[in-house]
Amino acid sequence: MMELDAGITFCVTHDLETAARFYEDILGLPLVLDQGRCRIYRVAGGAYLGFCERETDFNTDGIILTLVTDDVDGWYKKLSSRGVEIEHEPRLKADYEIYHFFLRDPNGYLLEIQRFEDPRWAR
Repeated sequence: MMELDAGITFCVTHDLETAARFYEDILGLPLVLDQGRCRIYRVAGGAYLGFCERETDFNTDGIILTLVTDDVDGWYKKLSSRGVEIEHEPRLKADYEIYHFFLRDPNGYLLEIQRFEDPRWAR
């Protein structure tokens, strides 16, 4: 079977500098490739987020960028202390067996910081 090396989710932005400040300075994601109008950040292992500056209209409705961590409360405190507007405090969502909270990035994308409580979650 042929294997893949990595996965990148690319998102559109109208303001790459503002997006870069958020993902680099606020979230602290490492920049792995700056292509001028696109920047790619490592989320974990072989998972990446890319942001490309485009003039085109885009709609963020229905898109959730989920970042998985065991330290949901630590991320909540870190982001709150940096002035990030958070939609709600971390809470358990029993029907999905997750502990999570939501915030929006400067582009309007909904970000979810979550931990799986489901013992079937394989890392």
